Amino acid sequence: MPRPIEALVHTGALAHNLARARRAAPDARLWAVVKADAYGHGIERAYAGLRRADGFALLDLAEAERVRALGWRGPVLLLEGVFEPRDLEVVSRLDLWHTVHCTEQIDWLAAHRTADPHHVFLKMNSGMNRLGFRPESYRAAWARLNALPQVGEVGLMTHFADADGPRGIEPQVRAFAAVTRDLPGERSVANSAAILRHHGADGLPGSLRGHGAGDWVRAGIMTYGSAPDFPEHDAAHWGLEPAMTLRTRLIATQQLEPGDTVGYGSAFAAERAMRIGIAACGYADGYPRHAGTGTPVLVDGMRTTTVGRVSMDMLAVDLSGLPGAGIGSEVTLWGRGPGGSGGAVLPIDAVARAAGTIGYELMCALARRVPVRAVD
Repeated sequence: MPRPIEALVHTGALAHNLARARRAAPDARLWAVVKADAYGHGIERAYAGLRRADGFALLDLAEAERVRALGWRGPVLLLEGVFEPRDLEVVSRLDLWHTVHCTEQIDWLAAHRTADPHHVFLKMNSGMNRLGFRPESYRAAWARLNALPQVGEVGLMTHFADADGPRGIEPQVRAFAAVTRDLPGERSVANSAAILRHHGADGLPGSLRGHGAGDWVRAGIMTYGSAPDFPEHDAAHWGLEPAMTLRTRLIATQQLEPGDTVGYGSAFAAERAMRIGIAACGYADGYPRHAGTGTPVLVDGMRTTTVGRVSMDMLAVDLSGLPGAGIGSEVTLWGRGPGGSGGAVLPIDAVARAAGTIGYELMCALARRVPVRAVD
């Protein structure tokens, strides 16, 4: 039989989380962000759960080709724009929208020959300091883009650095609004944290209201069931459902006596007699090696923790208080436990926090050797 590890992509959860984004921003159109192969879920597997989006936002031309091959005929946005002039030929062929964030991209557009003008979003660097034109240069860039025959509609975009934290979005909203107030074009500024925390949802302050900033919102990590502001709030607080489950089974058990150690480096030593289980999952499957003793897992739907170091192909779990657990018991590394939507849930954010990282990384790091299937 094959090794018992597998990942499940819950398409119903994807649809639920997109609907949650719509409730938070009811007047906006919705980008489903599918960069990084839909945050590790697989664009093709996730598509059925995301079809009610108004558009797909992603990074590269290969991902755009895949979305078009699935039959999507609506908007597809390249979030970082094109990387060289010849990319614009593919943009024209696939009818893609694209971000413009630097002078070079405007130069390439000016030299591009196309029968159909491009739909672009001009990005402002309002404080993130990654991509975009600074506020004092933004209007000149807009004027140049707007004058090009190769360009049809020019949308306006920025990205928030602190939407998930106490600093919030007000400084960037003010910078964006001051420069763009009288410019035509659709706005797109809100990421997952801004959608949930600053769009007037759930009684929270509607920081984006009154600025014309919500024509398009970009639902990224929330779509996949992770809270953008964890640990202040968890996914359940925001009404999100896990879109990925990573599960395996116990393949062995060991009885430890006081002083016995577990795994490489003898990083864990038993203080008392205890039983442990060995699960078929390790860092070669994408589970974080730096997840130490105490990282939460579910065994047969009951919460327990890991012990010792994570190996390439295995990890150990504490079976204290779980007398019924043994070889073949189901181990949930994150996501939904046995029983589907009615069973226990282990939030990916809780696992990530114990490993000193974020849920985004765990999703995207799922190894190719792990079988993945979509379930509704």
